[in-house]
Amino acid sequence: MAKLVALYRQPADPAAFDSHYFSVHVPLAKRISGLRRYEINHGAVGTPQGKSPYHLVAMLSFDSVEAIQQALVSPEGQAAAGDLGNFAQAGVELLIFDTKDI
Repeated sequence: MAKLVALYRQPADPAAFDSHYFSVHVPLAKRISGLRRYEINHGAVGTPQGKSPYHLVAMLSFDSVEAIQQALVSPEGQAAAGDLGNFAQAGVELLIFDTKDI
């Protein structure tokens, strides 16, 4: 299993971010071939020290890093990536990695 984790920074207008994210971006992303699971945080994102610079964390699961790379260059992946500028003006960090159970 592999993950693509998107860390969305605190937006200026959280309600507008959430509206676009859930009504436009999530449906785009869910069309990406190879997507096995789509999870987001429920409630505020925090750190052991308190507040976090992140508003939302999305964790997308795929079979492999190669599957993520293929998904990102697909038309559906490009549509989702192209949508980021429409709601994630505060910034987003994308992390890609393989996982294993230990």
